[in-house]
Amino acid sequence: MNIGFVGVGRMGANMARRLHERGLHITAVYDADRALATKLASELGCAASQHLSEVTAESDVIITVVSDDAAMRDIYARAGDNLLVNARGKLFVNCATVSPQIHREIEEWATRTGAATLEACMASSITQAREGSLYLICAGSPSAFECAEPVLRELGSAVKYVGATGEAAMMKALVNMVMNINTAGLAEGLGLADALGLDVGMVREVFAETGAASRVLQTDGEDMQKRDHAVFFSAAHAAKDSGIALQLADEVGLDLPLARAAKQQYDRMIDEGLGELDKSGVAELTFKDRHRHHGDHV
Repeated sequence: MNIGFVGVGRMGANMARRLHERGLHITAVYDADRALATKLASELGCAASQHLSEVTAESDVIITVVSDDAAMRDIYARAGDNLLVNARGKLFVNCATVSPQIHREIEEWATRTGAATLEACMASSITQAREGSLYLICAGSPSAFECAEPVLRELGSAVKYVGATGEAAMMKALVNMVMNINTAGLAEGLGLADALGLDVGMVREVFAETGAASRVLQTDGEDMQKRDHAVFFSAAHAAKDSGIALQLADEVGLDLPLARAAKQQYDRMIDEGLGELDKSGVAELTFKDRHRHHGDHV
């Protein structure tokens, strides 16, 4: 089975490395940043395709990891060159966190060309991509899932099929919405603890043994305290993903004040030039004397 990758940033590149190490045949990689693709292709001994249609031509399964709905539409519907050129018989596995609607659109477009699609949303980060321990939430036709599953099992320690196209994107939006709320809440708790003169390390220990415990406390608590915001999941992505969830809430007539407030914090980070920090950087807005003036940088 020949595998191509479109989008080889932090996640896509490490997924490709993982599959290569497991003996799968990576034939082509593509990225809007040509230098990224060229570097990875050299490392893996494959082609750095200059055109999207080349990736499709060289691959049986094409894994896409792009940034947002607009990028997804571009790679599948770009005039003159896109992934669906001569795509009959190909399988596209889309891993980015995007809206359910874009997955449905792409499934419809692909079906017309005789290709198949699958959502495989990743509820994990860079380290898990490299280790092959992603938690993958999948949706689409059962036949597409059956075809993709052997590859996905090399990437994920858990591969969960949840239903029809769009449902994995809904699930991922919910996961990230709650994670983002937890992250913003933790930043407020630790920020208040610091302002009160409490030992933040001690507060984290108490949180870990009480109702304040969370996965985010494990992954982000120390980073918030030490101001280590090396990016695993950026504030800009947090804002985007909370926005997807809020749009879904609007569609069903629900008001989600906590999700809205969390998104406002990540939007503020973007506005203040901090959007490319890790989501833990939301603590820069809640710790006293850290980020007092608009435009200050960490």
